[in-house]
Amino acid sequence: MSIFKSISRRGFGALALAGLVAASVGATSAQAATPDEIKARGKLTVGVMTDYPPFGGIDAQQQPEGYDADVAKALADSLGVQLELVPVTGPNRIPYLLTNKVDVLIATLGITAPRAKQVLYSNPYSTLTISVLAPKSLEIKTPEDLKSVTISVSRASTEQAALEAVAPQGTPIKIFDDDATSIQALISGQTQALGASTVVLAHLTKSFPQLNIEPKILLNQQANGMAFRKADTELRDYANTFIEKIVANGELSKINEKWFGFPLEKLPPMPEL
Repeated sequence: MSIFKSISRRGFGALALAGLVAASVGATSAQAATPDEIKARGKLTVGVMTDYPPFGGIDAQQQPEGYDADVAKALADSLGVQLELVPVTGPNRIPYLLTNKVDVLIATLGITAPRAKQVLYSNPYSTLTISVLAPKSLEIKTPEDLKSVTISVSRASTEQAALEAVAPQGTPIKIFDDDATSIQALISGQTQALGASTVVLAHLTKSFPQLNIEPKILLNQQANGMAFRKADTELRDYANTFIEKIVANGELSKINEKWFGFPLEKLPPMPEL
């Protein structure tokens, strides 16, 4: 179950890779503030996560890959420039942006009020959802249907809080100490359903397709936005137009299906901050 442990823990290897990148780019700052400046330079520098697949991971050649990397490539293509992907971590994402090491963050950055004081967000381009997951054959349409369903969830998690907020009293919720054991409970048949995120759903779809797991009830939704420096309003506006375009033409849905195994669901509106 090590693949699931990686879901909730940031990888040491990715941190080391990010450290090497920090050393190599520390002396060179990306000064772009507008799309025209990026086009003149001929390169877009994007910070992406490499320790949170399938949003961000690394391939066999130790290069960044994932949903965010593909969105970054599409953005660079729309600008007609080369793409440079810079691995970042959760803690150093915003510092990399604010110290001009990257032009933009496409790094599974949830849109929150505290972060909005530091960065300029685009409209949501992805979402991290928490749902009740279960086999397609199991009939679950409303929270009331959960009353007779055994559901596993990780202790003291966002998933536990969200599930308990909607589940009817008496719902047989089984609480486990970590993600790995709560997921294994579903796989082994100890439970019938699971409270988990989109990331877990993607791994279940890829590694256990015979289970035919699908989201049943949405419990919580995190809107993720690209992040820019406060002064880079023109670049943010370009990104918003770009996001609208790739949603409308289906390109973003294809990226979602590639990495998560299902078409893009409707993106959430921009949170009120």
